[in-house]
Amino acid sequence: MAGGQQQPEQYTVPRLARVFHDLPHLNVSLHSVDNTFDPHSEIYLESLGILGSVPAAWLILTLLVLLVYLVTRCCDRKPRPRRSIALLKCSLAILAVLCCGAVAVGLYGNDDVHNGLVQLVAAAKNVDGIVAAVRNQTDTIEVTLKRNVQTQLTALGDTFDAPVSNKTVLGVLLAALRNMQQNTSIAANRSFEIKRPLSGIGLADAIGTGERIEQLRWPVTMAALSALLVLCVVLLFGVARHSRCALITFSVFGLFAVIVSWLMASLYLATAVALGDLCVAPDGYLARAVPSTLASEVLSYYTHCENARSNPFTQRLRDGQRAVLNMRQNLNVVTPLAVGLYTDQQLQPELNGLMTDFKTVDRLMSGLATLLDCKPLHKQYVHAARSLCHLGLYGLTFMLLASLAAGLFFTVLVWVDSHTWIYIRKRRDYHQVDEQDPYLPPSAASQAIAARTLRGQGSYPPTAPPLVSNPRDVRNAIEQPLLLTPPPPSYATATARARRMHESMLKGGGVNGGGGGDHKSAQHNQQSASGRAEHRSGLGDQPGQYATLSKQCKTLESSDFY
Repeated sequence: MAGGQQQPEQYTVPRLARVFHDLPHLNVSLHSVDNTFDPHSEIYLESLGILGSVPAAWLILTLLVLLVYLVTRCCDRKPRPRRSIALLKCSLAILAVLCCGAVAVGLYGNDDVHNGLVQLVAAAKNVDGIVAAVRNQTDTIEVTLKRNVQTQLTALGDTFDAPVSNKTVLGVLLAALRNMQQNTSIAANRSFEIKRPLSGIGLADAIGTGERIEQLRWPVTMAALSALLVLCVVLLFGVARHSRCALITFSVFGLFAVIVSWLMASLYLATAVALGDLCVAPDGYLARAVPSTLASEVLSYYTHCENARSNPFTQRLRDGQRAVLNMRQNLNVVTPLAVGLYTDQQLQPELNGLMTDFKTVDRLMSGLATLLDCKPLHKQYVHAARSLCHLGLYGLTFMLLASLAAGLFFTVLVWVDSHTWIYIRKRRDYHQVDEQDPYLPPSAASQAIAARTLRGQGSYPPTAPPLVSNPRDVRNAIEQPLLLTPPPPSYATATARARRMHESMLKGGGVNGGGGGDHKSAQHNQQSASGRAEHRSGLGDQPGQYATLSKQCKTLESSDFY
């Protein structure tokens, strides 16, 4: 390479990689271990597991605290007074919005990780394509030289064994033939030496595995984070609608959200540390991972591609190209001499075939020189390293921070939510009876409650008092003793019964009034009242019972019932 050419773009270690790389790597006995990325080392994997267990330990502690709190809520059967939960609902709404923001950051980071892995796979495919192209061209050169050229040279040597008149020309032809055979072997050997270091490099399996993992990881992560967003929306709906059912639903599924968040944080932390260790020195890991057939200077040449470094394949490639050039020159010498000694039918197929094969090998050698240059491979290497260590690591960091924040937010949300829904009660079926004014009409609910209470205590009369319109019938009905048991428990209910009786008497014309009505209706009402009076006879003014109503009374006083 010329010294004036522009220096290729180099890989730079991101700051986040150094941060994760500097985190303590400890074994089970809490001793420091080597933080060099080595996925085949059990001690190194153990240190990653210990780092990942930190969020898992926090998750266990969080679940224990939440369990104790929820047990206290379940065992607390004391009725709660009505109180304002506006502050709790406002806190839930604010925390739910913040939690949605944290989950959204996780979605953004997941997209960055996906894009980084996609670019990494694309760069790996390009590298694998370049390496495969080098192997294919070297294989083609070997096949062309060993099968076609050597076969044709052997056939040409058989032709030269025929007796000729000019021994001097025959000696020149045989010397040129031996020279072509030697150059054919040299070119084939140099082609094999170029292919041998690259023969063990195969990225197809790794690329296929990475694609399958990413095809599964990306949608699963998106679905999990979307489910967390839906859970936050359920909480906001419950807060807005004052829905006890929605709040209880969030309280139950919020525990699963806490578990998922902290487990993802544990996985992301271990992965980020491992990725930081890799990104600090990716070329060092490649030097340990590549096959032993690939020399260190070859790998260093392609990972750095510095102007001061020479291509390790240059000498071998030059030897092969020189051998091909010598073969073409020897063929140019052999062709006119052989035509003068032998007929065209004996020489023409081999000579034409050798010329075509030499041109093919020369073209493949020139193309091989372009493929073996460091710039194409180095460009793909830098692109792959940046995709993984810059874009991928930054996205993974966002996902880690989002998982940690979501775990904390969901923990607080479950706590506050569990403290909120216990103060939300269903609407009561009745209201307390207002006893301030005994003559106010009671509500329908209070009347129903009073009736059920009286029936349960056996103090409700078997039949209602007669409602008559004739004053004479009213007086006859009032004079009869009332069958009453001990005082009812509700003063307002008794007052309402007395008021209804008074209103029925007023509608009939009054106690002393003389309102005239239908004579037949009056007789019928009188007979009905007499029948009910006979049913209640014998219970007039016994002790413990209400006194008989006076003929002149229009309202009942409270002293008549107590």
